[in-house]
Amino acid sequence: MTGLDTEMYFITDSTGFEEEEFLQRVESACKGGVTLLQLREKDKTTREYISLAEKVHSITKKYGIPLIIDDRTDVALAADAEGVHLGQSDMPVDTARKILGSSRIIGATTKTVPQALEAYNQGADYLGVGAIYPTTTKVKTVITSVDTLSAIVKAVPIKVNAIGGLNKDNIHVLKKTGIDGICAVSAIMKAENPETAARELKEAFLRLKGDSQ
Repeated sequence: MTGLDTEMYFITDSTGFEEEEFLQRVESACKGGVTLLQLREKDKTTREYISLAEKVHSITKKYGIPLIIDDRTDVALAADAEGVHLGQSDMPVDTARKILGSSRIIGATTKTVPQALEAYNQGADYLGVGAIYPTTTKVKTVITSVDTLSAIVKAVPIKVNAIGGLNKDNIHVLKKTGIDGICAVSAIMKAENPETAARELKEAFLRLKGDSQ
């Protein structure tokens, strides 16, 4: 996927928010410079997931930000989203590629070099690697070392993003890993001002990237 910008990858979490406030926060984050947005819903029915995806898509399209649907290839198709993100227990990447075709974005969560190589060989466009730090959004957090992250970056030619408990004050550990971007959930979603939080996090990553060169 040429031209894919994963520098500031925002993953949503609607827990505890009314839909109106959730959508306002999504739009605020988009104004802050998010480059890729993943809608992640674990507890909604398929119909509810599609409905929310369509509302979020109407926002992301205004800002030219690709919408990625977590886990659900069917929801991605139904909402005409730009892509899907698949975990290790979800549909295999090559199966999703058959369903979605060559033009949609497919991302994959990987925690080891073999998983990364498998996802790349099956047609993934980018990888989310982590968790780097313990997170509040997932109960079972497998911590990925920075050395493993660096090894994955060297092993595959596609975009690699770090994920897991990242914020502007702790991403310094990722210096010189060669990653293409960072994924954030709580640092933006739970911020008082998601627009400011997204902007500051993106600026912190770009400084880190500059220092690594």
